[in-house]
Amino acid sequence: MAEQILNSGWRRWVESIGDQTAFLTNFFRNVFSGGFEWSEFVRQCYEIGYKSLTLVSITSFIMGLVLILQLRPTLVEFGAASMLPQTLAVSIIREMGPIITAIICAGKIASSIGAELGSMKVTEQIDAMEVSGANPVQYLVVTRILATTLMIPLLTMMGDFISLIGGFFALNFTDDVSFTLYFTKCFASLDFSDYLPALVKTLFFGFAIGFVGCYKGFNSNKGTESVGLAANSAVVTASLWVFFIDMLAVQITNLLYY
Repeated sequence: MAEQILNSGWRRWVESIGDQTAFLTNFFRNVFSGGFEWSEFVRQCYEIGYKSLTLVSITSFIMGLVLILQLRPTLVEFGAASMLPQTLAVSIIREMGPIITAIICAGKIASSIGAELGSMKVTEQIDAMEVSGANPVQYLVVTRILATTLMIPLLTMMGDFISLIGGFFALNFTDDVSFTLYFTKCFASLDFSDYLPALVKTLFFGFAIGFVGCYKGFNSNKGTESVGLAANSAVVTASLWVFFIDMLAVQITNLLYY
């Protein structure tokens, strides 16, 4: 019995990998075909980017504020309080900003895409698009994946800057640091090898979030319960992919720059 369960689980996993590969191939095939849906792409950029900005901004501001409050006692103990802006900037730009923004977007965007496409699958709207001659992959999948790939890096850059502003306010709770001096110290501690890997991996974060949300929604089962399962599975899977991609990015960056 245990062997049968193991074999069944292994078979389902292999079949899932095959389905995802076929879905990814179908995506790339439709990206480079004619008739790109520009209006839907712009609408998805608005839905994914602009409507997530408030959540990302609030979270980023609190993150920068909390990091300064947590770092200050330790650095003061070692007589390195003047290094607070530099320490915050490096930690935010390299790691904390991209990963926190991606996790927030995985929870908000992947679940939204999974639920939306899952409900369309359940109500047979996707089948109706195919019958009417429309291309549901090009209209629903390509636009959403490209929108997340573009918007996640932009949200990350905005979130990084807001985190640094939050750190400025936190630092001025106890110290008197001018805005100019604070940001001069922040950017003086950064170089090209800090910006580029962080930007590149956010592109992969965005692609993974969009792909997982679309795949889970497009392949949801019949029935209203499957919509919730698709949304939940999209969040969990997208979050795991974000951490996995981040781990690979850190390893590759260390090999290339250090």
